[in-house]
Parts: sequence; structure tokens; C-alpha cells
Amino acid sequence: MFVQVAERHGLSRAQILASAGLPETLLDDPAGRLSLQAIWQILDAILTLGCPTTLAFEAGLSMPLTAHGSLGYALMCANTPRQAINILERFWHLRGRGFVLTVEQSGSELFFEVSVEAALPPTLRDVQLNAILTSMYQAMQFMMAMQRSDDEIWLQGTEPDGFDRWREQLPTVRFSMPRAGISLQGDLSVLDQPLPTANPEALAQALGQCERESAMMADDSDIVRRIRAAMTPDSHGYPTPEQLAATLHLTPRTFRRRLQEQGQSYQQLLEEARRRDSCRLLMQPELEIRQVGELLGYTDPANFTRAFKGWTGRTPSQWRQAQQP
Repeated sequence: MFVQVAERHGLSRAQILASAGLPETLLDDPAGRLSLQAIWQILDAILTLGCPTTLAFEAGLSMPLTAHGSLGYALMCANTPRQAINILERFWHLRGRGFVLTVEQSGSELFFEVSVEAALPPTLRDVQLNAILTSMYQAMQFMMAMQRSDDEIWLQGTEPDGFDRWREQLPTVRFSMPRAGISLQGDLSVLDQPLPTANPEALAQALGQCERESAMMADDSDIVRRIRAAMTPDSHGYPTPEQLAATLHLTPRTFRRRLQEQGQSYQQLLEEARRRDSCRLLMQPELEIRQVGELLGYTDPANFTRAFKGWTGRTPSQWRQAQQP
């Protein structure tokens, strides 16, 4: 899809692949599978050749659910949006390689966070996240058949030049956020309403194909997703490496080794969780900023303020004030 959008901007497929150092026939097989490295090389070449970063929104809005193969068909054939969300969480790894999806519900808000597993240059990270979240929100609109005025898309990068062209096709978009995702707010009863495209027989067939694809893809990269899901604080703070290892039925030594194999560490995932949870907690006005810092494991409020400013460029109080209507 990125290549097709780049072609609309005057680039040729051959030109893009040559700049990326990849074979000219790489994209000829519709059933072919690209490595993450090849995807990043192609995207980097498109941007280097002069395409604007707003191509992310153009690509996202151009991508129908059917572009995601069996997973897309399963989502369309689900009985309700809530069932579709469960299917998306279960099989995200089939189409979201290199990215992790976390779905959180807090009261009347449902937040879909998408985070990057690998270390990427900010521009490549932002373009991919912007495209993914734009495509996801468009799919949600299609499935729920309604425009929700309170919904928001959170993006980590700054607002790119030329974004105004796409603003009217999207809900409220917040840039320079500490995490990327989609926030559905207000009446969530729509999640349990029947979908007009529901088809139990076709759903069973699509899920069967997803299961077969998943079995062929099984690898150890799932360990990072599982740790992220378990990295949630309680009254005693975040789980320790030993507690996480026990949750995953691993020895502490194996736990550390499996993380190292994926280029990750406990401390990296802990900081990622703190960054993720900081915004959710700051959105709760009854919590003082000092309390938010303590819940995140910062005994010194100054350390929390310093960390949060490093993530967002703002102090916690400045960020909280900016979210007010």
C-alpha cells in the first residue's frame, strides 16, 4: 500500500525498489511475505525519494479490511464489535509484525495502544504507526457504522506539514503523545450490537485459516507481548522479573535469556509500561500528580517529573492542563 501511494506521488515501483536495494520482482507475488527489514527499507526509500510523511494517512485510509486476508474477513464476519476486538487481540500477530496491540478498558473508555517492538528511527516509527492507527479507525467506523464525536487518535510524532488535508476524515488527532493508540469514549454499548456483516459460517472458516497461519508463524517473539500484557501495576507496584518469570512458567534465568534474544530487557519494558500508564493515570483528575508518580514507582516526585518531561516534552501538570477542554 505504501508503494501504491508513492506511485500516486510520481514515483515508480522500480525506482523505489532500486533505491531500497531490493529485487525488482519482490512485490510481484500477491501471496508473498516480506521481512520486516525489507518493509523498513522500502519505506525508508519512499521517504528518501521525497514522498511526504502524510502518505501514512493516505495509505491508512486506502486500506480496506480485506487487505488483511483471513484476519480481515474474520473481523467482518464477527457477531459484534466486541467479538471482533477479541479476534483482533488473538490474531494481531498475523498482520502486526513488529508492533504490539494492547487493549484496555477503564470505565467508559476503551484504549487500543499500538507500540513498536524494535528500535526504529522516529520518522519510520511514526509513519508506520500513523498508517496502522488510521487504518484501524477506518475499520472501526465501517464496522460500527457511526461517527463518534468523542473518539481520539493519539500519535507520538509531531503534526506533519500537510495534515490538514486529512483532518476532516479522522476524529480528533492528538500529536506529541507519550503513546500511540485509539481512544473510544462515551457509550460503549455499541460494542455489543450485532454487526450487519455478521456471518457465523464464514467466521468459522476465516478463524480456521487464522489458526493455520498462526501455527506456521509460532516463535519466541510472543514472549515480549506476554510480558507487556503482564506488566501492570497493583498496590505494590509493577511485578518484579521473578514474579513475571513465575507468571510465564519460566525460571528467572530463562526469562532474562528469552528477553535478551528479542533485544529487550526488563528495565526497557518497565519504562515503556510507566510511560504508557502515566497518561492513563494523569487523565484521572482525582489523583494528585504525586500519587500518580508513586503508583508508577517513583518515590521522589522530581524523578517522575523529569521522566515524564523526557517522554512528552512537558511536565505532568502541563500535560494534564493541556488535556482539559
